[in-house]
Amino acid sequence: MRVYVPLTLPGLAEAYRTCELGDGPFVAYAVTPGLREWYVSDDIEELEYAALGRAALASLRLLAAEPGAPRRRVVIAVDVADRAASADPGRGLDPAAPGEVRVAGPVPLGKAASVHVDAAEAEAGVTAAAAALPAADGGDEDAQHVVDGAEDHELLWFATQEIANLVGRGD
Repeated sequence: MRVYVPLTLPGLAEAYRTCELGDGPFVAYAVTPGLREWYVSDDIEELEYAALGRAALASLRLLAAEPGAPRRRVVIAVDVADRAASADPGRGLDPAAPGEVRVAGPVPLGKAASVHVDAAEAEAGVTAAAAALPAADGGDEDAQHVVDGAEDHELLWFATQEIANLVGRGD
């Protein structure tokens, strides 16, 4: 099963340093029955893109909680055994949880298929979106519009061999 793990650049650097993601159960996003119902599509590529988008939003939440991190969303696509990821059936239709799964963890970084990171040009929009999250969560429609604006920035695709360069350890 392909899962999309939300990170920050410091989180990606830690995964690179330890050669694994997570040290216990951690949240990721995948094509789940709840995501299929929420997104209303049978196209697997569209559904995987939706799961990636949910992980990007979760990365934004990580950035809001980590003010010192560079303001770029990071998502790593990882292949795990189906039994290693499970969705909480009680949260399947929760609007905050489409596609959310728990990965038993840890997962070797060698299982990564790709990395997705905002371009430097997205930093201003991502910074504003991270700052607007608390107000958006409180129901402020203008703040929600700012948060949604982060989605206007497509995440760039990187091969796993490029992680060293992304975290500043390329030689």
